Amino acid sequence: MAGNTNTSIDKEAVREAYEDVRNNGSPTTWLVLNYEDQRIVLNSTGSDYDEFKSKFTDDERLYGFVRIDTGDELSKRAKFVLITWVGSEVGALKRAKMSIDKAVVKGVITNFAIEVLATEHDQLAQSNLEDQLKKAGGANYGTGVRD
Repeated sequence: MAGNTNTSIDKEAVREAYEDVRNNGSPTTWLVLNYEDQRIVLNSTGSDYDEFKSKFTDDERLYGFVRIDTGDELSKRAKFVLITWVGSEVGALKRAKMSIDKAVVKGVITNFAIEVLATEHDQLAQSNLEDQLKKAGGANYGTGVRD
């Protein structure tokens, strides 16, 4: 148990998936966590971004962690995004609890460049996340040409 919440997390499975996503040599680029009663568990992992986005439905509350390659043609690097998803059909009490439960998730998923609270599907567009990462990352010196 973490803090004074009733929510727990499957630390071992989540940490293993988290390390896999963070490993640049791994094909796995994302993970999704969901709730089983009062427990946050690993829902799925994968490498296809469209599959990742399809997990975020209007009746779910989920956490996502995704690796996105950023940079210009001379300097590519992996950046990580933590997503808290609250679907439009999720009730007020469950919505409110997510802000507390996020601390439990952050106890395992500790390194990310940006954090996104998403309630609409367009917020999950890869281009939207890339834009937010660019803004958070500072200068963007790309020339648009790679030899």
